[in-house]
Amino acid sequence: MHAATHNSPPLAHRNWQLAPGLVFSGLILLLTGGGLLALFLRADSDLAALWQSAYLQGVIRFTVWQATLSVLGSLLIAIPVARALVRHPSFPGRSGLLRLMEMSLVMPSIVAVSGLVAVYGRNGWLAELLQWAGAELPWNLYGLTGILLAHIFFNAPLAARIMVQTLERVPANQRRVASQLGLGSWQLWRVLDWPALRPVLPGLAALVFSLCFTSFAIVVTLGGGPGATTIEVAIYQALRFEFDFNRAALLACVQLLICGGLWWLVFRQNRHQAMLPDQSLSVGAHARRPDSTGWRRSADQALIGLFALFLALPVLAIAWRGIPWLAGELVDSELALWGATLRSLAIALPAGMLAVVLTLALLAATNALKPGLPRSLASVSGYLPLIVPPIVLGTGLFLLIQPRLGIQDYGLAVVALINSLMALPFTLQVLRGPFQANSGSTLRIADQLDIRGWYRWRWLQWPRLKRPVTLALGYGTTLSLGDFGVIALFGSPAQPTLPMVLHQQLGSYQIAPATGTACWLLGLITAIFVLLSRLGRTPGTSGVNHA
Repeated sequence: MHAATHNSPPLAHRNWQLAPGLVFSGLILLLTGGGLLALFLRADSDLAALWQSAYLQGVIRFTVWQATLSVLGSLLIAIPVARALVRHPSFPGRSGLLRLMEMSLVMPSIVAVSGLVAVYGRNGWLAELLQWAGAELPWNLYGLTGILLAHIFFNAPLAARIMVQTLERVPANQRRVASQLGLGSWQLWRVLDWPALRPVLPGLAALVFSLCFTSFAIVVTLGGGPGATTIEVAIYQALRFEFDFNRAALLACVQLLICGGLWWLVFRQNRHQAMLPDQSLSVGAHARRPDSTGWRRSADQALIGLFALFLALPVLAIAWRGIPWLAGELVDSELALWGATLRSLAIALPAGMLAVVLTLALLAATNALKPGLPRSLASVSGYLPLIVPPIVLGTGLFLLIQPRLGIQDYGLAVVALINSLMALPFTLQVLRGPFQANSGSTLRIADQLDIRGWYRWRWLQWPRLKRPVTLALGYGTTLSLGDFGVIALFGSPAQPTLPMVLHQQLGSYQIAPATGTACWLLGLITAIFVLLSRLGRTPGTSGVNHA
């Protein structure tokens, strides 16, 4: 009894760790539950009417179909690309390509759409090249083709980045034995690659499916009509244009059932831990594998080159077409762009800071709690944005506070709050490893020396967390900065944010202004990351490596 008391932290210190996390976890659950309750109470029409509507049935089928195809396309591309990158650790430009692949986490979807239109649209680079060769584009970018292309552009690099990190965690002794035995590519896949990837694929597939299932900006821009409408877009249309709250509530319930059921399976199998890149670990270079010679070496290099070109071309198109237009507009002091920038930052900065505060509080409470229901609730609450999509949560809040939605500042505050919740799964992944990095012996010594409270945070946690916290703040801020789905629901077209301005320009086929706005937004995101990375590398953290 005395030994247990001696080894466990004092009650006051434990309460100091628990209280903020439990309060925030309860608020997240209450906010989510309140929004969902508003949906269910509003859905007072006959549920059978949903299945009797051919349009709504088509929306549900198309949503599931395009998400399934997006998952298959993303994973089928990501697996060979990841294996090629692992087989060639000294490939020129490998580190730059990995950084570009990580950009898929923070690049606003509406920005990527503008780049894809500039490359693959009817007036894009590829169309001009084919016209010069006497041919025409074999596809129409607006519709299922464009949606799949955009989803693969976002999710294939994310999946490949996770797979590269997973494959490079294979123990070095296993790689050495495989090299000594001279195993071929197929044998290496069976004995090394597949056993490493198999635990990651369920959570990764669920993540990609959820991102594509709940995709909004891509579908609303490239959908091209009622035949390519997803549940997310249908909810938005029902609320903003038709004022049909019953239809919006019913569709939100369907979306919740599908996403919630999928993530219930993932959490039940405990496959959610490795579904996002662990930014506390770096992707290192390992010895070349025996299947990286001969014709396969040339094939791998060609595959990596094509994949890099696929990712880089839209970014280059944005810069090539956007910088000249942007320079002229900035010289002319375009007020609309400056106003949209200020509104975007007014939402994104508080959202990023709130996401970091929520993450630290949830991690502290999860570490202090013993295994059981309270700890599970504190842990799961951070992943609720993956289970309850933002448009569903936004719909519930829309129904709760619709009498006050005329107040612009109130709507922007709700957007910042929802955006901070959207960023939680990513900030949790960034901070979990460094937060738990202190060994048990270090904590026991701190307990014996009575180092607690502020001093424990200052001398034990903060040196390890300073750089990851700035990275998490960067993710939280830039994810909110590029949000279009939530701001489209709560915002005002007369006072747009940068993503809203970009959507308006793309919707009216103003390609040059759209690429200019996209270039400005992409530059703003890059500047935020550069600034925060320098802040995170200030003196005092040089001895801790979390890159």
